[in-house]
Amino acid sequence: MDGFSWAGLWESIVTFVQTNEAVFRIAGVIVGAVILRWVLLISIRRVVDRVVSGVKKAQAVEHTVELSASPLHAVRVVQRTRTMGSVLRNIVTWSIVAVAIVLILSELNFSVTALIASAGVLGAALGFGAQSLVKDMLNGLFMVFEDQLGVGDIVSLQSTQGPVDGVVESVGVRVTQVRDVGGTLWFVRNGEIVTVGNKSQGWARVIIDLPAPYTSDVEAVERTMLETAQRLADDPKWRRKVLEKPEIWGIESISAEALVIRLVMKVRGPEQFEIARELRLRLKLALDELGVALPALNRVVMDGLDRAGKATEQKPSTRGGAPKTKQLPVESEKDA
Repeated sequence: MDGFSWAGLWESIVTFVQTNEAVFRIAGVIVGAVILRWVLLISIRRVVDRVVSGVKKAQAVEHTVELSASPLHAVRVVQRTRTMGSVLRNIVTWSIVAVAIVLILSELNFSVTALIASAGVLGAALGFGAQSLVKDMLNGLFMVFEDQLGVGDIVSLQSTQGPVDGVVESVGVRVTQVRDVGGTLWFVRNGEIVTVGNKSQGWARVIIDLPAPYTSDVEAVERTMLETAQRLADDPKWRRKVLEKPEIWGIESISAEALVIRLVMKVRGPEQFEIARELRLRLKLALDELGVALPALNRVVMDGLDRAGKATEQKPSTRGGAPKTKQLPVESEKDA
């Protein structure tokens, strides 16, 4: 081509770059930030996967779900590692974004020193408004590093807005996500969490308070309950989820209607409710075979004279013949 020269092309490129040097530097900062974040997130993910894989290999399982039957320490290591990975990813992302913004502003000829000074003045002015945010972040970091809860834990949180019960799905720097038994996903600010009840750490205790008829053979009922619980503990399906032999703690309470006998079993935390449901079913079947019918526990609560008057206004039952009692009117203080 006439008039074309490589030297001219190179000179045009150099001139264009020098003219738009700030644009290229900003683009370099953005690209560098994206690449750095990508590398760090991959590194964090690989560390987490390596720890989890090591635990699974040590426990000879293929999936983390099977770790529910493994030693408690292994389960906590996996849960805490994943939670720490989630928090670190959030910290890395926000740190890189903050540094990139400062570098971009400096390329746009903003005085970083003046900007930081202005930010200090603005921060002092908005200090009261930012207190909740700082509180959320600090409380979230302490909860993670102190291993108060982790992803997959069954927890009972008491916040300033009320109680929240469910399974932890995510622990962030500012917000913890908990899904309750009905499927609702609750977003709880870390700064609002007052107390944490963790049902997945360590062990839990299944407590069965079984009301037996007052005239029943207490020793036979207790023996049947203990044998039924022991058979469940020896079952291959449940054996590794039970930590100690079941125990009968004796008669918990006595009334005119029943004797309440308490049976307890120490189990792994996450398995408490599943084992309790299975144990109740087996106890029901065992007591049916023994011929013990559980009594119907009736409780009448009287709440003042108004409720008493309403109670006497109910129509008597005619099931099984005519009523044996006569309904009487209730005199109020005005009639008296």
